[in-house]
This record gives sequence, structure tokens and C-alpha cells, in this order.
Amino acid sequence: MKFNGYLATAALVTAATLTTAATLTGCAASGTQPAPPRAAATGRAGAGAATDSAGAGAGAGVGAGAGAATGHAGAGEAAEAARTEAATGHAGTGAAATGHAGTGAGVEVATVRGPRIAVYQRKGASSPWRRLASPNDYGAERVFLVERRDGEWLRVLLPIRPNGSTGWIRTGDVTLTRTTHRVEVDPARFRFTVYDGARVLRTGKVATGRDGTPTPPGRYFFTELVRPPDPRGPYGAYAFGLSGFSPTLKSFAGGPGQLAIHGTDDAAAIGTQVSHGCVRVGNADITWMAKNLAIGTPVVVKG
Repeated sequence: MKFNGYLATAALVTAATLTTAATLTGCAASGTQPAPPRAAATGRAGAGAATDSAGAGAGAGVGAGAGAATGHAGAGEAAEAARTEAATGHAGTGAAATGHAGTGAGVEVATVRGPRIAVYQRKGASSPWRRLASPNDYGAERVFLVERRDGEWLRVLLPIRPNGSTGWIRTGDVTLTRTTHRVEVDPARFRFTVYDGARVLRTGKVATGRDGTPTPPGRYFFTELVRPPDPRGPYGAYAFGLSGFSPTLKSFAGGPGQLAIHGTDDAAAIGTQVSHGCVRVGNADITWMAKNLAIGTPVVVKG
């Protein structure tokens, strides 16, 4: 599904109007692909929160195209199992492990400064493993969730396959900010919870992937926020792209099967397994998230 959208962020990331057409993989309950709408590139982000005037509706969709590199990494890739609320592994000598939002210390988000960034397989490597463009395929500033800081190097969670992959970037190539927000999704209970440190800000019901196209557990982060044109349509008011991908769909509707959290025009489907892997939330919930959560916010899908 191709459309332009609007990126609206909270405090951490500067808002930008999307001008690049991108592909979202649909999560229609019937399994069919809705007709591609065009998104309105309008709205503004105020200090600390998005201020777009969204309708009460929100849509269904799975994001796609969150970065130039979507294939499996070669030998030596630093792929790690996604973590939940525990803090990242102990850093080596001179390194500081980044605290997770569950501890109250928050997490760091790295925003790329230039038009592209070099990512290294190992700290101190002489040549890059890959380069990722900024803005990303949606026109959103490229961000990473920081897993560890070690001097001039940062180990970051990457929006590539396989889920949980990490790489190293230089601190001088990014701007660092911090958030204490996180989103947790519990597929077994069909619930999401938004935290600010240990404090619960919002909770509600979700729909998740069907057995053949499950919602994979893991640790992710928001990579972009898009807004389709019709808040009452199947793609609704907002969809947050995630840094993870479907474990069963290597491609879908022209995209690489990127996951998303989004609203839905089918309220009766909330609380069931109905999607192609994305997480659906109620219309009011996705609108609240769009106004209060920044790109880079950690998302944990429990296993």
C-alpha cells in the first residue's frame, strides 16, 4: 500500500512533513489488500507532543521500508535476542550500559545528524558494515535505540532483519536524547500498556497476528509515524512503524513485511488474532499515542 504520510513526534524528535511515497503492508481482517489511499502531508508537532488534528478513527496496516538494508546480515553480524524490561548487558571497561525505561532511568535515542550514517559490525572496526540513509524511506529522521554506550561508540538496535540485530555507530554522528516512555504488548492477554518509568500512563486492548502470521516477541522501537488521509478508513488516523519484521512474510504488498502498531476501523476485531503480524489498538488509543509518544520510543512484545 503506497501513500505519503505525516511524521509527528513528541519531545524527542523534530517533526517533519513526509514527501516520500512508501509502502505499508495491509492487515485487513479478510486478508485482502485495501485500496491504496493517499495520506495528507499536513499537521504540526508542538513542543513535547504532536498537535495534528486527527479524527477519532485509526487504521490497519503494517509498515514497510524502514531502511535501505533489509536482508540478513553476513558473518559476524551482532544479532541479539530482543530483550524486555531488564537492563542491557554489562558494558566493558570504560563503557556504560544504557538503562531501560523500566528502571526509571530511561533509554537514549540516537538521531542521525547527516544524510546517512555508517554502521559497524564491531566497535572500532576500520570499515562500515553498511550505511543507512536519513531521512528513512518514509521521510522520517533516522533514529536508533541505544543499547550501550562505550566511549565514542554506541551499540544500537537496528531496523533490519533479523529482529534484534544490533550494530555500532559513532557518537559524533548522532544527537542523543532520552525518553522514559515505553510500550509493552502482551499478546497472551491482548493488552498494551504505556509506561513512563514505572508509572502506567495508558492501557488497553489489542489485536495481534494470526497463527500463520504471528506477532513476533521482541524489543523494538518506533521508526516513523504516518497518517493516512481518511481517519475512518482501513488505515485510519495513524500508524507507527516498528523496527521489526514479520517472521513469516519476507515481502508483502510491495514492502518487506515491516511491523507496525496502528488503529483499526473494526473495533470488534480488537482482542482477537486477526492481523498479518501488526498490533492493532483502538482508535482513541492510537490517537493518544500519536500525540504523546516520540519516534524512538521502545516497544516490547512479550513472548
